[in-house]
Amino acid sequence: MAFLLSIDASTNHASVAVAQDNQVLALRSCGEQKEHASFLQPAIADACREAGISLNQLQAVAVTLGPGSYTGLRVALASAKGLCYALQVPLITTGTLEVMALAAQQHMAHYHPHLNEYLVCPMIDARRQEVFTGMYTETRACITPPFALILEQDSFLQQLDKQPVCFFGTGAAKWEAVCNHPNALFEPISWHAGTLAELAWSAWQRQEFASLAYSAPMYVKEFHTTVSPKK
Repeated sequence: MAFLLSIDASTNHASVAVAQDNQVLALRSCGEQKEHASFLQPAIADACREAGISLNQLQAVAVTLGPGSYTGLRVALASAKGLCYALQVPLITTGTLEVMALAAQQHMAHYHPHLNEYLVCPMIDARRQEVFTGMYTETRACITPPFALILEQDSFLQQLDKQPVCFFGTGAAKWEAVCNHPNALFEPISWHAGTLAELAWSAWQRQEFASLAYSAPMYVKEFHTTVSPKK
């Protein structure tokens, strides 16, 4: 038995979950992206109280590495590392798209059980016509690692001509506006730290832990700002 804390602040909603093994005991979320930094620590303390445990009873901390919000990724990873260092517990890291793919697998099994061969394509809004995305099979095998893509009308044509593809996430609306392929499915799929908790438990069982010193956010592309450096 293990008490695990999961933290996700990679997109426009942030969440934390406390789980016993793979059973979520408490979940807290925040939909205001600008408040993620101030949300995390009080939410962690509140979730632990609801779960009936103290911080000292946590046995690992899991966090999403990205891609996603530059600020959110840094804040979440810093919080996770700080807790791991203070509590002397291991760190578990998982890609955001992998968490999203698990949510999609569960959604499709429930709402589209007749489909047994399809792809899932999580999309995270990267502003303008760009998204962070990747491609996974119905069993969550990664066939296209995370990358940044500027959406065009013929994007994903090769995959769509072969089989159904489920598109979802914060960037999917931009693709839905230009895609009219009959094999394109657009689904209202949500994910949160409770979804991450399932992957964290699997990693805990395999004892797959990340380095506190060298773990870094998965930005996928370089940070860009329009602010000119001071001379």
